[in-house]
Amino acid sequence: VQLQASGGGLVQARGSLRLSCSASGRTFGSYSMGWFRQAPGKAREFVAAISGGGINTRYAGFVKGRFTVSRDNARNTVYLQMNSLKPEDTAVYCCAARGRWYSSSADEYDYWGQGTLVTVSS
Repeated sequence: VQLQASGGGLVQARGSLRLSCSASGRTFGSYSMGWFRQAPGKAREFVAAISGGGINTRYAGFVKGRFTVSRDNARNTVYLQMNSLKPEDTAVYCCAARGRWYSSSADEYDYWGQGTLVTVSS
């Protein structure tokens, strides 16, 4: 599975962005997908995950209803809608795929895409 994230950019605080992650292959729906982020000088952290069918989701505590993960298996794409962005959300955001039930642990993901940079100005 090859993954490619896009949609990052510069946004002002309290603004919104939607990230996309496109996947290759015909079995996209069999993969759980996760979003992770890494800010400069900090460790990578879990943001959100979604099951293969899109029914089940999980979020990091800091999301607090601001972010929504979704997927369109017909388009082989997973999304991360980010609202009410804060400067502390500034990071490189990456998507990952796992051929089992979704997880919040980066070590349990099998495939990773390149990151897309999100910069939130105050």
